[in-house]
Amino acid sequence: MNLTSRDIHDALRTVKDPDLGKDLVTLNMVKDVRIDGASIVVGIELTTPACPMKETIRKDVEQAIHAKAAEIGAATPTVTVEYTARVRANASKNASNPLPNVKHVIAVGAGKGGVGKSSIAVNLAVGLARFGARVGLLDGDIYGPSTPTMLGLTELPGAIRGEMLVPFEVHGIRAITIGKLVDPEKALIWRGPMAHGAFKQLALQTEWGELDYLIVDLPPGTGDVPLTLAQLLPLTGAVVVCTPQRVAQDDARRAVRMFQQLGVAVLGVVENMSYFIADDGKTYDIFGRGGAEIMARTMDLPFLGAVPIHMELRRNSDEGTPLKNWSGNSTLASDLDNICQRVASQISISTIAGGLLQPTLSITD
Repeated sequence: MNLTSRDIHDALRTVKDPDLGKDLVTLNMVKDVRIDGASIVVGIELTTPACPMKETIRKDVEQAIHAKAAEIGAATPTVTVEYTARVRANASKNASNPLPNVKHVIAVGAGKGGVGKSSIAVNLAVGLARFGARVGLLDGDIYGPSTPTMLGLTELPGAIRGEMLVPFEVHGIRAITIGKLVDPEKALIWRGPMAHGAFKQLALQTEWGELDYLIVDLPPGTGDVPLTLAQLLPLTGAVVVCTPQRVAQDDARRAVRMFQQLGVAVLGVVENMSYFIADDGKTYDIFGRGGAEIMARTMDLPFLGAVPIHMELRRNSDEGTPLKNWSGNSTLASDLDNICQRVASQISISTIAGGLLQPTLSITD
């Protein structure tokens, strides 16, 4: 007796996605079942190419099919799991969304400057692209744009097609920044309406094309640009960046409450500059390691991971070569990959839960 396709689907109904909490059949992740005697190939479509649970799912699928074979008295088959990935847009996405070809808009914010928010935004975008996603990066920090340096855009000419800005295609992502539209040494002084207009132009007058994720690097604090973003686009969620010390936590809490007040899900907290490892291998907790993780726990938020102080990260940011963060220090590469995977998982969870919101705000002067 051999297993049938129905037997295999019944077995896969017992296998739950560890992040999403539902079985693979219900989630419509089982895309193909091929049976050739005692050899079975199962095609699973992941909700993100950055899924961190591939091996867990593979083992659970094998165990479930082997258990089903034992239950019906069939020979134990050889099971092969083949993965594909498709980032799913939220089914509740507003039909009036001005960027219909962008599946998820993710804000990266911080309560104060100097915590490495832009560094996290850049490496999150590049890291997700390395996993195979289509990613855009909008440098929305219109007061202090730093992506021209971090992405090595300084010598690259900008381009306009008709009335649309053409994004730079570098390091596997598409990027746009106000820093390439103004004199690099000019002080960017914006009143509220001007800030709103500048951000709106960057977001809506850029040829983004088809994107799985659009990462938006926000200015620090709780000012005009986050309000504009929340009104303008249906956000999947926000990532808050914080360093470990108490003074940074205090401001990060305000950033979290701002997003929550705007009806934007907070996907989690990243602790940047978590600690420093010297050449002799000794670890120094310069800013008090673990503070942001404690803050996330007390606010009932996911902790997305910690990034230590790496000399390579600083150097690669200054030189505009973010991909080198994955080709040198293996610890740095692992830290960044872990954060990318956890963010992608939280996006998938939010999508399945139908957590996409586009709040209507009433703002008074």
